[in-house]
Amino acid sequence: MKKVLISIAALFGLWYAKAQDKAINEKSRTLSFEEANLVSSYYNQNGNNSAVTGGIGTEKLSDISNSIDVVLVKYDKKGRKNKFNFDVGIDHYTSASSDMIDLKANSSASHADTRVYPSIGWSRENEEKGSTLLGGISYSAEFDYQSIGANIGFAQKTKNKMGEFTARFQAYLDQVKLIAPIELRTNYNPANTGKEHDNYGSSGRNTYALSLAYSQIINPNFQIEFLADAVQQTGYLSLPFHRVYLSDGSVHQENLPDKRFKLPLGFRSNYFFGDKVILRTYYRYYTDDWGLKSHTINVETPVKISPFVSVSPFYRYYTQTGTKYFAPYEKHTAFDDFYTSNYDLSTFHSNFYGAGVRFNLPNGLFGIEWFNMLELRYGHYTKSVGMKSDIISLNIRFK
Repeated sequence: MKKVLISIAALFGLWYAKAQDKAINEKSRTLSFEEANLVSSYYNQNGNNSAVTGGIGTEKLSDISNSIDVVLVKYDKKGRKNKFNFDVGIDHYTSASSDMIDLKANSSASHADTRVYPSIGWSRENEEKGSTLLGGISYSAEFDYQSIGANIGFAQKTKNKMGEFTARFQAYLDQVKLIAPIELRTNYNPANTGKEHDNYGSSGRNTYALSLAYSQIINPNFQIEFLADAVQQTGYLSLPFHRVYLSDGSVHQENLPDKRFKLPLGFRSNYFFGDKVILRTYYRYYTDDWGLKSHTINVETPVKISPFVSVSPFYRYYTQTGTKYFAPYEKHTAFDDFYTSNYDLSTFHSNFYGAGVRFNLPNGLFGIEWFNMLELRYGHYTKSVGMKSDIISLNIRFK
């Protein structure tokens, strides 16, 4: 809570700085505040297919997340719009399944953890030519995982400004701490407390992604977008504390190939039924060389119930055929080269549905001009293999 209050205090400071910039003209070459968003969420899940215990056992987990992003704008001498995004997120979770790494209550290194993930983004738009350059860096750290990311890209509008092509290249260089299940550690002795640890080593995991998108305004009421990604992962792609029990009862660490190529293809459309109803649809097809294939269909319909209040019911259906390396508890054999009992890689389907309510007032909420948007969302998720979860989030925008 203290961190949230600090974030809110920072936003108040940014608002004050914005108030001082009101006298500056629209294309000022002074760095000025554009907007900030504060997002907080609470997530809770339960199920009985934990990968930590070989595909059986509790998946109970709760997560509290807070993030703040700030957007600053500056025009350079050539009249190009430079936008700077600063984002900081903090998640804290407790996980009963991760606690079973050491098989003793509140004893494992990952029974609870905090993740911090700052990022910085930049874009430079030439509004006359319709072209944009962009780039950014990111960092994420928790007890057993660290990630450094970077991205570069560009966007180009068509001559009539009705279409836009975007290309972005992203790279993530990660380090995975090799925390083995306690009974597979070299110094494990059941007669001891069970809290002994090896000197954890680490292994690298690299991800490279090329993302392409083309958006088109068909008419004032209809917009579409085509999306394609090509993702190559190399390195240690297993998780070392995921157990796999073979048919002979022996226990092993999850073992997956050290390469994976992913190909997601998507289509998005927005249709405006007058001023009060928007139909947003999204479809994605996914395939990879591990044999996993999936389909995602998402529909959201924001409806204005007054000029300044809207509700947004949504529904997402997801189905996948599992990777060829998956098998349930004690179904793998010693003849398998690769094996996992992680049900995220199994065959299943899921449903996610809920709604949001959004308050957006031109003169500000509660009479406060710069506090111009508040949105509350709730979603319920069900998975055909038994896992269920709920998430509630609050988004506050200052502009």
